[in-house]
Amino acid sequence: MRFFLSFLFLALFCMPVMAQTKSATIPALPEALVPLEDKGAQLRYLGTENGMDGWIAIYQGQEQYYYITPDKKAFVTGLMFAQDGRPITIDQVKDLQAQNGGALDLLAQDKPESEQPKKLSEIKSVTEGLSTRTPAQRMFSEVENSNWVRLGSADAPVIYSFVDPQCPHCHEFMNDIKEKYIDSGVMQVRIIPVGFQPGSLAQAAFLLGAPNGEELFFRHLAGDETALPAKSDMSTQAVQKNMALMQAWKFNVTPLTVYKAKDGEIKIIRGRAKDAATIV
Repeated sequence: MRFFLSFLFLALFCMPVMAQTKSATIPALPEALVPLEDKGAQLRYLGTENGMDGWIAIYQGQEQYYYITPDKKAFVTGLMFAQDGRPITIDQVKDLQAQNGGALDLLAQDKPESEQPKKLSEIKSVTEGLSTRTPAQRMFSEVENSNWVRLGSADAPVIYSFVDPQCPHCHEFMNDIKEKYIDSGVMQVRIIPVGFQPGSLAQAAFLLGAPNGEELFFRHLAGDETALPAKSDMSTQAVQKNMALMQAWKFNVTPLTVYKAKDGEIKIIRGRAKDAATIV
């Protein structure tokens, strides 16, 4: 399961925290990001843009950007863009790296070191491509980098589906495709657990944290009420990130399925698919 977005700038994390910003004042780590630090994520302050404090978090070799709302009560994730399409986040990262006094040594995008771009011109072409993607492409990239659980063969074509453990329509959709498409290896479903129903937030968190998530989810579908316990002590941070992603793209129903068709077009199915064969 991939936990964060791409772009690993290793050089950023070789300097002390206090050297990372032009200002001598670095705000305290927001409470919402403390669970990430507790897990071992490295966090650096990016500065303030449009009234929002930006933070970069790196965990297990992958990167995510967080912007804290002015009231400090919530956050949004992803890249910030200016009105003219300029990638503000990328500029912030470049400024941070420059303040650390070193060249941009590495840009990792889930590639082995031999394939990573070493020249600034190569890096520029990658970062500039971010601002030219369509909204649908940006949405699909964020969906790919959400917190998900794989159902089915890792070699099968992939679809993503936002699922609430207590949503009956989600159960119906998964039962529609389980035997004919998932179990047979025709389709891989990456379910993105969310928790909008009573008790489902903790169940979704348990599902994401379990090493045998696929087995537990299918037991839950089959009616095993003990498969996904609603533990109150479970961290719900990963599920809340999934829910924030839904809200950011105005996805207001579960199940909601996103996939890339053979022609490259990004498709969205809201609710239970009437005919799963059309996805295949």
